[in-house]
Amino acid sequence: MQDYLIHDINQAADGQRQIDWVARWMKVVNQLAERFQQDGVFRGKRIGICIHLEAKTAYLALIVQRLGAEVWITSSNPLSAKDEVCAALAKNGVHVFARHGASIEEYWSFVDTIARARPHAVVDDGGDLCEYLHAHPELANELRGICEETTTGVNRIKEREQQGRLKFPAFGINEALSKCLFDNRYGTGQSTWTAITQLTNMSVAGKTVVVIGYGWCGRGIAIRAKGLGAEVVITEIDPWKALEARMDGFKVMPLLEAAPLGDIFVTATGWRAVVREEHFKVMKNEALLANAGHFDYEIDTGDLRRLAQRVQLVREEVEEFLFPDGKRLYLLARGGIINIAGGLGHPVEILDLSFGLQLATLHHVLTAEHLEAKYYPVPKAIDELVVRERLRADRVRIDS
Repeated sequence: MQDYLIHDINQAADGQRQIDWVARWMKVVNQLAERFQQDGVFRGKRIGICIHLEAKTAYLALIVQRLGAEVWITSSNPLSAKDEVCAALAKNGVHVFARHGASIEEYWSFVDTIARARPHAVVDDGGDLCEYLHAHPELANELRGICEETTTGVNRIKEREQQGRLKFPAFGINEALSKCLFDNRYGTGQSTWTAITQLTNMSVAGKTVVVIGYGWCGRGIAIRAKGLGAEVVITEIDPWKALEARMDGFKVMPLLEAAPLGDIFVTATGWRAVVREEHFKVMKNEALLANAGHFDYEIDTGDLRRLAQRVQLVREEVEEFLFPDGKRLYLLARGGIINIAGGLGHPVEILDLSFGLQLATLHHVLTAEHLEAKYYPVPKAIDELVVRERLRADRVRIDS
């Protein structure tokens, strides 16, 4: 089997610099790696990873490799693959199959290659590798478990379990307290606005921001927008979350009512086509559209292209859609996950927590006996371990 398939191995030096930088700040991952080095659990194992492939993910892959595993990795979204990071991984002997902007056919061929490594454990982000292994169970005869990173993937796993179609043990990293409290809220909140402001070179202060979805990610996006000086409107379908948003001080209304008001729209729902034709038609001139969800279908780009009489790229990752009446709407990062497709992803200290959870849960999967083919929450002991390791790294002491 081929060792790697990437854009250009000559970009490796640039990618290595990025990995070396994040390695300094991923203190939880480093401390856990020291702990796990002693027991040899990872030695000789094959680990499959399908997650947004940038420097922090690459460092996790290299840590797993350093612990003795053979690592096979692709990006869970072609728009989030960083070619220079892929090159650095290939140079380090990781089996990496990814390139930025790969076609859908190429993407699934990469997923197929990871699956054909017959992994003992999987780190997934969005559920595509999990779904592929269910479709090809002959490739999963040594699979001990799946560690799922994000909301979309956890929902797919739970749906399989409810329908009696889940064939492998699966752990919901996304629902661990140290993931949803910090990664989804603080990570998505900061990195979304970092990407939007860098792509547009525009201010958030004084604008009306419409946040679609008030889950943990939506909460983070909304509170950061408020801190940057925006007036924030929340749209929701869940009455509890809607009331929470109201009590957090935000305006709450249906999206069709919010559409004419917004200067910037950010989706964070996990649902398909939540912003579509009826909303585009009533949006104001020069509104910005961004998606913070895992998959690139929350903004219906098909409707957007059909309604526009001209589409042109006006800045890197900023497309202008000119409507027949002269109105312009701007789509960021092609509707892909904005903080990675249009930026550098979560802050390194935030993903240090999430990847600490991944590393410790992988260790659990490889050592636990008699795991059933069902959905598992991350064991509380692992969740607490990760947070206490972060406090230790920051030299913060608390009462017992």
